Amino acid sequence: MIKNYLLLAIKHLKKQKVFSVINILGLTVGITCCLMIFLFIMNELSYDNFHKNGKNIYRVMRVANNNGERREIPYLSPPYGPSLVNDYPDAIQRQVRIMRDNDLISYNNISFNEGNVYLTDKNFFSFFDFHLIKGDTATVLKDPNSIVLTETAAKKYFGTDDPIGKTLEFNKQQQLKVTGIAADVPVNSHLQFDMVIPLEVLRPMQPDWFTQWPNNGLFTYVQLNPAVDPKKLSAQFPSFMDKYMGEFYVTFGFKMALVIKPLNEIYFATDALDGSVKHGNKKMVYIFMSIAILILFIACINFINLATARATDRAKEVGLRKVLGAVRKQLVSQFMMESVLFATVASILSFGLVQILMPAYTNLLGYQLPSFWNDARVYGFILGVIIIVGLLAGSYPAFLLSSFTPIESLKGKLKTGLKGVFFRKALVVFQFGISVLLIVSVIVIMSQMNYLRNTDLGFNKEQSMIVRFDNMSISAKKKQFKNELLSIPAVNSVSLMSGEPGGFHDSYSFESQAKPDEKMLFSTEFTDLDFVKTLGLKIIAGRDLSESFATDSAQSVLINRNAANKLGYTPDQAIGKWIRNISRDSLRRTIVGVVEDYHYVSLKDLIGPLVISPGRDKRLALIKLKTDRLQSTIASIKKVYTDAAPDYPFEYNFLDEQFDLHYKTEAKQQAVLGIFSGIAIFIACLGLFGLASYTSIKRTKEIGVRKVLGSSIQNICFLLSKDLLRPVLLGTLLATPVGYYAMSKWLQSFAYRIDLHWWMFGVAVFTAMVIALLTVGSQAIKAALANPIKSLRTE
Repeated sequence: MIKNYLLLAIKHLKKQKVFSVINILGLTVGITCCLMIFLFIMNELSYDNFHKNGKNIYRVMRVANNNGERREIPYLSPPYGPSLVNDYPDAIQRQVRIMRDNDLISYNNISFNEGNVYLTDKNFFSFFDFHLIKGDTATVLKDPNSIVLTETAAKKYFGTDDPIGKTLEFNKQQQLKVTGIAADVPVNSHLQFDMVIPLEVLRPMQPDWFTQWPNNGLFTYVQLNPAVDPKKLSAQFPSFMDKYMGEFYVTFGFKMALVIKPLNEIYFATDALDGSVKHGNKKMVYIFMSIAILILFIACINFINLATARATDRAKEVGLRKVLGAVRKQLVSQFMMESVLFATVASILSFGLVQILMPAYTNLLGYQLPSFWNDARVYGFILGVIIIVGLLAGSYPAFLLSSFTPIESLKGKLKTGLKGVFFRKALVVFQFGISVLLIVSVIVIMSQMNYLRNTDLGFNKEQSMIVRFDNMSISAKKKQFKNELLSIPAVNSVSLMSGEPGGFHDSYSFESQAKPDEKMLFSTEFTDLDFVKTLGLKIIAGRDLSESFATDSAQSVLINRNAANKLGYTPDQAIGKWIRNISRDSLRRTIVGVVEDYHYVSLKDLIGPLVISPGRDKRLALIKLKTDRLQSTIASIKKVYTDAAPDYPFEYNFLDEQFDLHYKTEAKQQAVLGIFSGIAIFIACLGLFGLASYTSIKRTKEIGVRKVLGSSIQNICFLLSKDLLRPVLLGTLLATPVGYYAMSKWLQSFAYRIDLHWWMFGVAVFTAMVIALLTVGSQAIKAALANPIKSLRTE
């Protein structure tokens, strides 16, 4: 029986080639999109799942209240981990500390500045389940002067030679023996490293660092006893903080709490201040998932529309089969088999299409997805899609066709009625509503991205090069480096600072003349006297820091407008008042100038109070250029750098590129939505094309009669187009309020955002209508231009 159903389905597929191609093409594109999105979602939701004790592993984090905003800070000082294990031995089984570092690694006089080095406790490979190809997890980091390389890192230094036992030089100071080779870190890990070195390698140089509590710079992970309730353990942390940090917090006037975050929640944490680990966006996962469902649904709607529209063509087949004894159940099974066959063929084609598109897809995502050919979940997903699509797309046509009475069917007097027409139109409304919704999303996201790229940031980010002081050689010669840079004609100015706009800014507690009994947390920029000039900031009250005033280098500060407001001053009133950084020293510094607010953080965050203070903590040089000969200028800067730090490679980036990295995720969303919006419209138009083609065929004789009676081509085109374009127009109009609500919610994630304008929705509606008109109009014109004599002879 199943064989007969299959043969009939194949026969029907061959008989109706045009409509079969339309159905298979629509389903293939839809299933391909679903499969690609499924691979992405499967990877995103699998982060850190490969650790066998992962469900009991947590990251310890401090919690700060920054001017009313709760912030989770993952960086802790070295004593936290051992003290937690010591104070809660029944609850915490073990801990591991990790510090990402930037180090110069050398072998045979070849050096690389490695930015992905982990300094960690010796139990790192037994705590986590990163696979070791060579070496024992228990002892591979036992020697303080050992190093473990990933496969890729090993090939980089040693080629095809066996690295085990060979020696690498660490920062031109220590010799490290290669004791293990780890497999390259899985893409679905929030921790990503190229080399692992014992934390103990720092003890000879920095013995006090290991016992200093207020010196935060590493991650601390703990493994809990499975029987322990994490919430009950967290409730005990206030006493822990009072024990070790209470005196410090009383002295400096602020307090922090301690929390633990499950390992499987770290990747999707949106508020974590840990740019050194990988993070994903759960909203993006939901967006992808929604798009996949909608596109597949659009493809199914095409199938249903074409199947129900052509119901009368198969009426005689149904009637004859019923006369010969077929029952409704058998007819339903036959038509469902046809749907499953279409879905199966489309799924097979989708596999090949995904393989072809995978390089472009991974390039869009920014990382390589794992191979899917050997993953049983992928085949299970495809099987599920075939069944769901077969049932979803085939059920309504199957029950509709099997309900025809044999007498009416054989007489050819069958009418599907207004209900069938209404149902098809409703599906077209839904199709184009989805398409317009996606177009609106693309327009709004593009507009927001353009706003972020082009809005006035309050500083000049063009032709601004960043060179970081990430090694001791260049750090020791910062002033010499700056002075030599200023001798290059193409260098306009140079400022040494603790953090570039959009980068990290320290936060400290301040006392002020305005509110001496209140301690306020302000962001702080430590810099030199050329900061305002180099960034092009606007002084709105007072003056800039200057070498003309001897006290400016130690006793003066600038603040921004927001800080003046927090202190209760107007910009002019703030001049001459003092503030004191109680976290660093007891010196009262005088406010000599107020700068206009500028975006020292990304546009996702509100501008907060900022203190610009001369200080020692300078981590980078911002170099303002004035040249069209960029490459020769970079070569000149490189020479100055190499003279100051000959052992280290010269690395740099530009401020505008660095600032744009904050919106990388949104840029991906824009690209993805743009592509999938185009696909959704293509599939919707494919179905519309099929309906228009079928309508033209069914009304061939009517068109011939109208032309003989004098009807113009324009009238015939209008006649054939209006019935199909009405539901398209209705769908676009219904999608507008939904799009407005959805994009309003999306824009709320930005502190600075565009307003939604009517033209955004007008463009989306117009685009959908034009595409639909071209699709339907092409078939209408073809029918209108047909020879009426041939049309009248058509049976």
